[in-house]
Amino acid sequence: MSRRAIVIATAAAAAFLIVATPATAIPTTAPAEPAPAALERLADEEASVVEVTVADRDELDRLVATGVDLDHHVSHTHAGIVVHAVVTPNEVKGLRTLGYRVGGTLFDPADSAHRIAERDATIADHKAENQAFSAAARSATVSDVKIIRADYYTSGTSQVLSVEAKWAQGQTAANTLTVSRDSGPGTEMGSGGTQTISRFVDAGVYLYHRGAAAVTSRPDKIQITSPTGDVAVAQVKEWLPIPGESPEGPGYQKDFVTSYLTPTELYDRIKRLAAEYPQLAEVVELPYKTNGYRRKAQVVLGSANDSRVAVDSLAWGHEGGNDITVELANPGAADQPLTATVTGKAIRVSLSTDAAGTVTSTAAQVAAVINGAAGSLVKAYTYRGNAGAGVVAPIAATPLTDNLHAPASVIRGPQPVYALRIGKFRDGSRPGVLAYAQEHAREWVPPLVTIETAERLLRNQKHDPKTQELLRSLDIWIAPSINPDGGHYSFYDFNSQRKNMTNHCAPGAETDALGRNSWGVDNNRNYTEYSLFDGYSGASTSCTSGTFAGPSELTEPENKNLNWLASRPNIKFSMNLHSSGNYFMWSPGSYSLPGRISAPRPTLAEESYFWGASSRILTAIKRHRNMAVTPARTGPISDVLYSAAGNSGDMLWYKYGIYAWNFEVGTEFQPEWEEAHAETMEFSNGLVELFRVARDYDKDKKRPTSTLAVAPSPTEGMVEVKFETSEPAAVFYTLDGAKPTFESTLYASAGIREAGETLTVPYGTRVFWFSVDAAGNIENNYRPDTDAKNWNRAYAVLSDT
Repeated sequence: MSRRAIVIATAAAAAFLIVATPATAIPTTAPAEPAPAALERLADEEASVVEVTVADRDELDRLVATGVDLDHHVSHTHAGIVVHAVVTPNEVKGLRTLGYRVGGTLFDPADSAHRIAERDATIADHKAENQAFSAAARSATVSDVKIIRADYYTSGTSQVLSVEAKWAQGQTAANTLTVSRDSGPGTEMGSGGTQTISRFVDAGVYLYHRGAAAVTSRPDKIQITSPTGDVAVAQVKEWLPIPGESPEGPGYQKDFVTSYLTPTELYDRIKRLAAEYPQLAEVVELPYKTNGYRRKAQVVLGSANDSRVAVDSLAWGHEGGNDITVELANPGAADQPLTATVTGKAIRVSLSTDAAGTVTSTAAQVAAVINGAAGSLVKAYTYRGNAGAGVVAPIAATPLTDNLHAPASVIRGPQPVYALRIGKFRDGSRPGVLAYAQEHAREWVPPLVTIETAERLLRNQKHDPKTQELLRSLDIWIAPSINPDGGHYSFYDFNSQRKNMTNHCAPGAETDALGRNSWGVDNNRNYTEYSLFDGYSGASTSCTSGTFAGPSELTEPENKNLNWLASRPNIKFSMNLHSSGNYFMWSPGSYSLPGRISAPRPTLAEESYFWGASSRILTAIKRHRNMAVTPARTGPISDVLYSAAGNSGDMLWYKYGIYAWNFEVGTEFQPEWEEAHAETMEFSNGLVELFRVARDYDKDKKRPTSTLAVAPSPTEGMVEVKFETSEPAAVFYTLDGAKPTFESTLYASAGIREAGETLTVPYGTRVFWFSVDAAGNIENNYRPDTDAKNWNRAYAVLSDT
């Protein structure tokens, strides 16, 4: 496990000097024991979000240690701390058995079913509209091209024309449309030039063509001739400017999502963007494929645990396992032996009987005879380590199934994971910014934020100078779905799925079909820094826990992919998009128990930078509809939420030195579309503002300034001193007259979520110091590695003496 060092670049030499993070006790305790069996999730149970009230933080830590699947919500009330748990009825029963207060249901499976129906209806409406338009065009009652809008606006000294139009064949044909324009009233069509517009497809459905381009004069009318020769003409309208305080210039295009998107649709979307803007974007296939949206076909025969027989196919379900059947037949005669036969993929077990014709075969015997006769097709076993001494009951031929319901368009084999890389210079020469979403499968809004943001960057680059500057200045990586297998499972099979789909349960544990909604690794607990395996709290060793950390650190391909992205040497900033809870957080994200020994806290300068940049980002979010992320929900993860050992933000911060934030979007995993759309718009505002923060960081050449504030001390002969800086900056100081260097004492914070510490020193102490901001600019251009002497000097005396 690595420890983050403070890396400060000197402006002149661009050298990196390493200053050790203040020592923090490293726990030596072993990982926690598996969660109590009382929280078992039974087969085919559906999960709901419920309130759980605990008395204090200690009880909250105990709740987390059970491995219960918690939403990202912690609210301090007069009745105690209220958290949201994603649980099935049997898990609710287990929580109550353990003494927890379970309250009302906030979100249930019917709500998710409604969201899917809402998405399907939206897609169906778009398809129906396309079909009606296409039919009308075929009947020659209307032109097969329809101009929706033509907007002219200015952006600084630039003039821009934005056009949206619909073509009857847009669903099936990928043609661009050419827009001709005049150069003003009474002028010839085409005299103002031409521009092309591209098709916009969402969730596989064509919506319209659109695009914007710079013009040299204000056109009065435009004309589009479709590939089939039909013509449409429209009047150009003036577009109202956006208020001056907005960072978005006139005509800034946004609102590019119309429904929830599956991981397949997310990847298709970024591939289309890269194809449309090859000079500015490329799709990068990440190095590690996931296990895939696939499972072995399975069945559990019987109802009593000691007489149950579980059967798994050796082949994946979609590769033949789903074609297998198993029958347990009563031979209908006395004194019959136990036998098994295989015809094709039909397994028939003839059960043994006694002299009275009563079935006598036990579960263990049936499992053994199936393995003997059909071992090339299946593996049979008793239920979860049971001895299997119970007598089985005859069962009609029953098919094995992988219980997966996604359409064939979702690939079943190992899944490639994709990221979209955006920027004019994608060679590592520019500061890198990484945005990634859907570590947790059921979080459907965060991926939309990444897509909306990618669209904004590319669709506005032709006419918006501020967007152009971002694309010149930054190397942007957007990974819309880190966990596509779990994402597909959440959409099509179990809406509350949190984890990936990899089953690490050991033989004899819950590997059978009845445990299928409990398998998987919590991808946000499988990283390398301050993890469960280092003795930190907030993850589980139980393979069925909602926070299962995996068999060891970084075992999962999803996590290896993010580690690869973070290891790009130019990545300086990142945003991990989650839901829900309306939080905005950063490291440290974990602590050990007992005593809540935290992972090392950022320095005062780093913490100040986190807060300052966060203020900008949260202001941009609020601009959309005046929704604020509260101060109580802003700050280090372990301060405002709970310990989350092995989370990705901690790996990025401590291992790679990346300024890493976490969005917690909205208040539900799968809100109604109107709310999901609004959340997408506002948090996309915030993500674009992060890019502006990164740009400003790179362009920051202004050196910080600092002063020494001296105040009386209650101790005779002493004074209290503090350092004040013009911006977030580290201060290195000495009190013994020695030259200050990067090895000198680093000024620290007074405590959690507090400002700088107060130093009590003898009256008249000589204080030497200098400051360094987050971009590496050193006050007064001081070079501590040379003979320079231009550090700051002051005596610790009161100003009135």
